[in-house]
Amino acid sequence: MQAKLIFSDGTTIEGNSFGYEKSIAGEIAFSTSMMGYPESLTDPSYKGQILTLSYPLVGSYGVPKRETWESEKIQVTGLIVSHYINTPSHFQSTMSLSEWLKKEEIPALEIPDTRFIVKKIRDEGAALVKIEFDDKIEFVNPNKENLVAQVATAAVATYGKGGKTVVLIDCGVKENIIRELVKRKVKVIRVPWNYDYIEKGVTCDGILISNGPGDPKMADKTIEIVKKAMQRRIPIFGICLGNQILALAAGGDTYKLRFGHRGQNQPCELVGSKKCYITTQNHGFAIGKIPPGFKPWFINGNDKTNEGIIHKTLPFMSVQFHPEAAPGPVDTKWLFDYFLDKI
Repeated sequence: MQAKLIFSDGTTIEGNSFGYEKSIAGEIAFSTSMMGYPESLTDPSYKGQILTLSYPLVGSYGVPKRETWESEKIQVTGLIVSHYINTPSHFQSTMSLSEWLKKEEIPALEIPDTRFIVKKIRDEGAALVKIEFDDKIEFVNPNKENLVAQVATAAVATYGKGGKTVVLIDCGVKENIIRELVKRKVKVIRVPWNYDYIEKGVTCDGILISNGPGDPKMADKTIEIVKKAMQRRIPIFGICLGNQILALAAGGDTYKLRFGHRGQNQPCELVGSKKCYITTQNHGFAIGKIPPGFKPWFINGNDKTNEGIIHKTLPFMSVQFHPEAAPGPVDTKWLFDYFLDKI
């Protein structure tokens, strides 16, 4: 069945459906990743996004078992690819991508000229779009919603065991963050984005603020909790949205990027060194104003935007990219050890 991808400026492109057939609306984004679509589709940071994959062949290795996903379900609002492969071949495949999308009621279109879509976003910036079948719908701006509240856990959960305890503030956490901590013999207490662990009497050795979707300023309760945590001066580590939340809690500011960073090939320079790491990223906002007492830790090698901050004297730090790297590259996994060393 055919459907239309419609931009808010009226640009319309027809495509062939290979997902669930219902009309949806959101913000369009593109990723330059060449692999890892199961991890990307289940990344809660994509909530509200209609994702365009610039790599031309998608679906060739099917869908692996649930244990390898980054959350319990597909999080993207919709999917656009250039060429869908309906004959997957991989020993870990449990179903085809099309079967998965239909099962989870996610629309997907095959549009050969994804290059046009990527260039349009790069030239004109992020845009509101909709995928329409027979039923007509209105455009929706997901950044006006509290997306964090929609994807974060609603209950406290504990993982692993060890001599160190980390409270993980879940703003839409990728599960490989939890796996990386547990692998390092850390007890992880996962709490909702608005759960005041201090008021509840939860004791810990460090705080990790997770990734998540949308405008960080919508996570107002998380910002207030982090402010209280900073007063206790225990080690704090932020990842992606957590980077922005730490900056806001410390008195900095954030802004919306023209079209965001999404992919597995973003170069990040370690400030004060000649080292550059290749990183996985998925975000539409960034730190604009460095908070008092902090200094830039990493910067983007392409557009020189901030990619991380670190306090000059206290054990507070955060990065805009994903050191847990699911999918890879794994160049920056050492940051988990750096954080735990501060504990």
